[in-house]
Amino acid sequence: MARFIDRVTLNVSAGKGGNGCASVHREKFKPLGGPDGGNGGRGGDVVLEVDENVHTLLDFHFHQHAKATNGTQGMGGNRNGANGDDLVLRVPDGTVVLDREGTVLADLVGVGSRFEAAEGGRGGLGNAALASRARKAPGFALLGEDGQTRELVLELKSVADVGLVGFPSAGKSSLVSVLSAAKPKIADYPFTTLTPNLGVVSSGDTTFTIADVPGLIPGASEGRGLGLDFLRHLERCAVLAHVVDCATLEPGRDPISDVDALEAELAAYTPALAGDAGLGDLAERPRIVILNKVDVPEAEELAEMVTPEFEARGWPVFAISAVARTGLRPLTFALARLVREYREAHPKAEPARQVIRPVARDESGFTVVTDPDEPGGFIVRGRRPERWVAQTQFDNDEAVGYLADRLARLGVEDELVKQGAVPGAPVTIGDVSFEWEPQTAAGVDVVRTGRGTDMRLDQVDRVGAAERKHARRVRRGLEDDDE
Repeated sequence: MARFIDRVTLNVSAGKGGNGCASVHREKFKPLGGPDGGNGGRGGDVVLEVDENVHTLLDFHFHQHAKATNGTQGMGGNRNGANGDDLVLRVPDGTVVLDREGTVLADLVGVGSRFEAAEGGRGGLGNAALASRARKAPGFALLGEDGQTRELVLELKSVADVGLVGFPSAGKSSLVSVLSAAKPKIADYPFTTLTPNLGVVSSGDTTFTIADVPGLIPGASEGRGLGLDFLRHLERCAVLAHVVDCATLEPGRDPISDVDALEAELAAYTPALAGDAGLGDLAERPRIVILNKVDVPEAEELAEMVTPEFEARGWPVFAISAVARTGLRPLTFALARLVREYREAHPKAEPARQVIRPVARDESGFTVVTDPDEPGGFIVRGRRPERWVAQTQFDNDEAVGYLADRLARLGVEDELVKQGAVPGAPVTIGDVSFEWEPQTAAGVDVVRTGRGTDMRLDQVDRVGAAERKHARRVRRGLEDDDE
């Protein structure tokens, strides 16, 4: 049996960028061929795209994890690695993408609309791209960047022109079945409909869609029952139609009290996308009242009694019988007219197809703060320094020296000095912690060193060891004086 799923949690992971290659060109009679390591390929993105053939989020209900492919590693001979393939996930029209905090990231309306859910990691540079005047033959390459990982919530909000609103067993499903070719489940017990049913109705030269929203009850706007799940599917409807059961035998219920109770729920519910869609709150949508089941004599009399009350509110009223199929033709013409008027008054300002990408990130800045967990320590935060640290091979001294040059050019060294950092102070950048030692000026390489090594690091190690040895001697002398 087919299932309708309209809310799922999806974990997406973009592909990792490929590592760069450290290689030296080797050819007969050319001993100094120079670096020729290629760059790593970019990781694949995860993209959500609206497909007209998808009508539910059922696939993501069973497969909640999606991962794009990684980029491949660069190779010698200036050969770059291949980019990872993008993973395109097909979603139904009307899908809303939210983050874990409930912030709306994208509202995908229109076939072909796309949203970049996770961005692939950058590929690492090979040593050919890292060569410079001061570093002619780098003995290292950069690692690939990890792809973005996100936890998203997908909500499906039906895209329909007319939404049928009413208490359970008011006859909404029966009305959809006689107005369109849709065949929803119909039974004589409440909450027969648990998922929205969409139908297409043609009236003259106007074609519109109609949604059979599951029955509402008082307290729906506060989450009672499945109210919030049901009300969500009314957010995009241009016209709301109250379907009233005039033949109900429940005590304390009548058409006017039913409509008033539902109007209170509609007024209390604020659509999350109302402002973006230009539709306004549900209380502002055009109304129409459908008095159903007038094939019953008592129901017909009741419909005649309450009609003036609804007309006094400015709402069109139609008495019909979905079972006997009476009064349907005037109803369809009235619905078509309301939909046409609403479309003319609220033209779509945005194109049917939209491509949404993540907001560009500012990578130029960084901050240095004191580490609350490490006395005398500091934490460096910033997109650029954190990415540089993640791309560094810390088992290669030359790569570490290159990282020091980059951090110095960015101004991290100067900022640490301003903050009062002293040699040996613990500094954390991203997931890496180290003892900070002031380096030489960025880009200075006065003495040629071996591949994969950096003389400055050896010098710092020697100086640091001497300073620590001197400090131990001083402490030992003070202890002898105390004795």
